[in-house]
Order: sequence, then C-alpha cells, then structure tokens
Amino acid sequence: MVKLKAPMFSLDASGKLANAIVFSRWKGRHYARSLVTPSNPQSGPQTGMRAMLKFLSQEWDGLSTADKSTWLEAAAADSISTFNAYMSYDLKRWRDFNTPTQASPPALVSTTPDGATGVATPDIRSITLAITHGTNLPDWGYAIFRSLTGTFNLSFSNCIAVVPCDGSGDAEYIDSPLAAGQYFYNYVGFNDDGVEGADGTECDGTVV
Repeated sequence: MVKLKAPMFSLDASGKLANAIVFSRWKGRHYARSLVTPSNPQSGPQTGMRAMLKFLSQEWDGLSTADKSTWLEAAAADSISTFNAYMSYDLKRWRDFNTPTQASPPALVSTTPDGATGVATPDIRSITLAITHGTNLPDWGYAIFRSLTGTFNLSFSNCIAVVPCDGSGDAEYIDSPLAAGQYFYNYVGFNDDGVEGADGTECDGTVV
C-alpha cells in the first residue's frame, strides 16, 4: 500500500483510475493500491461444493449417535471434532463426484436407487422442482443439476443443490432467482451409506 500526499495533485482523491489503481483513505491517511477483481463466487465448482457443504452441515444433527461415533477415529487422527471429520471426508468424496455417507467408512451395501422423475413448475423468477422416486427409493437425499441445454451430462460443476428426501423418497426444491428462459433439470438420489442412484429422467421449465 502506497501512502500519498496531495494525491492526483489535489488534497483528496478516491475511487479507481483506468481500472488499474484505487485511491482511498484509511485512518485519515491517503493511499493507493492496485485494483483487484475477486474471482466469481458463483462459479460452477464453487456452487456445487457449497451445495454439498450446506446439506452436510444441516444433516449432522439428525445423524444417529451410533453413526456419529464412527467418526471418532478419523477425528482423533487429525485432532479435530467428529463433525469436522465427517465434513472433511464427505466433501472429499464429493470432489471425486461420489455421494456422501453418514458413517465412516461408507458401507456401500444398500440397494441402488432407481432414476427418479421430476416436474418443473415455473413461477415468477423461480421454478419449483418436484422429484418423485423410482421403485427403489433413496433414503437420504438428492443432488440436483441444472443446465440451459437439454440432454446434458451431470457433473460437479452443474450441481445447484443437494436436498434431503422425505420419508417417501420424494423431494422438492425451489430454484430462485432465475432470469427469463428455459431451464433443464436432472437429479440423482443417494443412500446414507454412500450408494449413489441412477440418473433421473430430465425435465424442464420456462420462466417468462
């Protein structure tokens, strides 16, 4: 940070110059610094990671005492809490595009959920997505994916939300705010032992 006297041939200066330098004041002193443009916090991978982080943090309190105790060994190894061990492990799984587990290690023995179906109902600047399970239903949640083009491949970068399913294996999600246009959705159910379901049947809705 550069301190200034009479900046810009004046007694005061603020704001940016040529998208390169910023003039300002701190504790009564003028200074100049280079203009830094922050990275986009809404990029695909960041949104996908935040979606899973939100889901995992909200689900922790609902885990059984037995499942929470399975994280004790990992927590002790890294000198962290069982909550942080659970979050760290499941976020690493998600980075590899694997769905999370409630217990450590993941059992991966449950029946694979069938692909679900969905209905996208548009509203003002939003779409309500209603997801209905297949024959073999998931018992923990759904990862939801969105694209501006149909027949798209599901990936970490186009995941917009991770939501719990209800007792019947269904779920609902409101996607908002949205600009006018057509949006395509797909979803993958997953079980609490880390087993990931089949891709769902794509649906779409148009916001006007």
